[in-house]
Amino acid sequence: MSDSSDSPTRGAERPLKSAYEKALERLAAQGIAPPDTASISDSGREAVAEARRKADAKRAELEILHRRELDATHDTAERERLEKEYVEERRRIDERLEREIERLRRDEAG
Repeated sequence: MSDSSDSPTRGAERPLKSAYEKALERLAAQGIAPPDTASISDSGREAVAEARRKADAKRAELEILHRRELDATHDTAERERLEKEYVEERRRIDERLEREIERLRRDEAG
């Protein structure tokens, strides 16, 4: 005899939802539009991948320089200032990347 908990559905007509589906529902409840599911071309994907590679390289270079600067000083106030600058620059790199990806997707769509 099978227990109803073995069934992949809840109730008679509602199947279980994936985490993605639940997240989309939460976004809709907050009035946020779902992500664009339009596919981009291979060249568009390559452009996005290239933008990500460049951002990764910039972050790696920034980290190397940051570590070098930290190694050069033992002053706590100076280290805190350097850390704040590092965090801010990483944020700028990430924001530029997101803007570039959005621009590439917009250009691809229209």
